[in-house]
Amino acid sequence: MDRKRYSTDLTDGQWKRLEPFFPAVNRADGRNGRPRKYSYREILNGIFYITRAGCVWSLMPHDLPPWLLCHKYFSQWSKNGLWQKIHTALREADRKRVGREPTPSAAVMDSQSVKTTEKGGATATTTSAMTLTKRSKDANAISS
Repeated sequence: MDRKRYSTDLTDGQWKRLEPFFPAVNRADGRNGRPRKYSYREILNGIFYITRAGCVWSLMPHDLPPWLLCHKYFSQWSKNGLWQKIHTALREADRKRVGREPTPSAAVMDSQSVKTTEKGGATATTTSAMTLTKRSKDANAISS
């Protein structure tokens, strides 16, 4: 990597944890298809730059891999479940590190996590013909 380092770039330790998730060169002659112009680490650096900066893909700095390439890999890894596999492995490793079971045994849900129809929106009312109609709460307040 012969460019200025961004704060979103992977450290060597972080890359060491992620590297096993990506295909390695495993042929006897050291080749694995077409030679790579950008390493998986650099592609991840590009993806992490975008996710942290919150900008559109096309605004990625030019010293990172091309944004179309990073976006292609981001989409591919989202569809094939690689991001989920990485997230699960990192979560389990962190839980082991702090002395917990690798997978959580319970979940907590509070009232703000559960969506209800209690506030706002349409409510069902009955008309004289006994058919259900939808009236907003604002309409109820005006007609009352």
